[in-house]
Amino acid sequence: MNYDIFLTDDAEADILDIWKYVAHHDSVERADTLVDGLQEACLTLGRFPDRGHYPPELQRVHVLDYRELHHKPYRIIYRIVARKIFIHCVLDGRRDLQELLFERLIRG
Repeated sequence: MNYDIFLTDDAEADILDIWKYVAHHDSVERADTLVDGLQEACLTLGRFPDRGHYPPELQRVHVLDYRELHHKPYRIIYRIVARKIFIHCVLDGRRDLQELLFERLIRG
């Protein structure tokens, strides 16, 4: 059975920021291809939501409500609630993400 997938405003803004950055520093075509790949990765969660793992930054402090899926080098952070998937952020995995994850997922 498929799960419904929802992007938070933050996740939508992340994807738009990624597109703008890649379009500016590389090409519009590369940005379009990357965003298509990110969206496809998000959609696969509808059939296999448990395939992601716990983000290590959150697991270290025993926060196990969120999972992540990689679309290198990006990390898609999501939460499963009943039969719904909420994608909270799409972040560059090359950055130190602990503070950003806490701000967005714990306090926000």
